[in-house]
Amino acid sequence: MPVRRSLLAAALGATALLGATAAQAAAAPGARAAVAPGEYITVDPTGRIAADGTVTLSGTYRCTGATGPAFIGSSISQGTVRQQGIGGSGARCDGAEHRWQNSGKPYGQTLRPGAAHVQATVVELRRSGIILVPVFHAQTDRDITLVQS
Repeated sequence: MPVRRSLLAAALGATALLGATAAQAAAAPGARAAVAPGEYITVDPTGRIAADGTVTLSGTYRCTGATGPAFIGSSISQGTVRQQGIGGSGARCDGAEHRWQNSGKPYGQTLRPGAAHVQATVVELRRSGIILVPVFHAQTDRDITLVQS
C-alpha cells in the first residue's frame, strides 16, 4: 500500500507542478476538454462542502492507452482563495467513460457555498528509463457552484 500512496502523491505533485504547462483546450467552461484525441474529463456543475470543510468534486472521464498508473487530480479556487488541491483518485484508461470523485480539505483555507472554479486533470505516470514522467491525457476548467451538504 505505501507504494500506491507514493505513486498517487507523485501523480498529484506532477499535476500541480506541470498543470500550468499542459495544453489548454479551447472549449467552453465545463465542456469535454482533451489533451489527447478521444480522451476527456468533465466536472459536474455542483460541488459539495461538508460541515467539517471537506470539499467533494466529481465528473466523468475517458482515457485510453495508459501503460503506467493513471490518476484524476482536481483543484479549486474561490474569490481570494488560491488554487487548492482536492484529493486524488485512480483512473482506468480502458476507453470507457467512468465517473470520478475526489474529496479533501483545502489547506489553511475556508471555502464557502457559492461560485468557485475547478480544474481537473487525467495524468499518467509513464516509465521512461528509471524515472516516471507525467503524461497528460485530458484537462478541463469549469466554473461551478459549491453547496452545503
